[in-house]
Amino acid sequence: MILSNDSSKPIYVQIAEWLENEIIAERFTANEKVYSQYQLAELFNINPATAAKGLTILVEEMTLYKKRGLGMFVAPEAKMMILEKRRNETLTKMVTDIVLEAKRLSVTKAELIQLIHKCEEEIQ
Repeated sequence: MILSNDSSKPIYVQIAEWLENEIIAERFTANEKVYSQYQLAELFNINPATAAKGLTILVEEMTLYKKRGLGMFVAPEAKMMILEKRRNETLTKMVTDIVLEAKRLSVTKAELIQLIHKCEEEIQ
């Protein structure tokens, strides 16, 4: 992933989301050590304080936990928590926006479902 300075999301949020994606993809698994703020800073060519903010978000959400003197580790239930959060927050907002736009465009529920199936087939 390449971080975007043009994104509406702050870099530290993009760092947190990148780490979440790595956990979902199981490139980091339960109780595994993740990159330090300095490793993230070097990897993405950003300030270590910015990287630390991204890690802090995940610690506050209990996706990561700290071991004093050893670093940050993936919480045992991290993947499940991320998937649940994204289903409840991100996906719900996206679907709400789609449904509202469909209503504005007078797209029926059946047409919308058909469009979803078409997109799903194209992805596969």
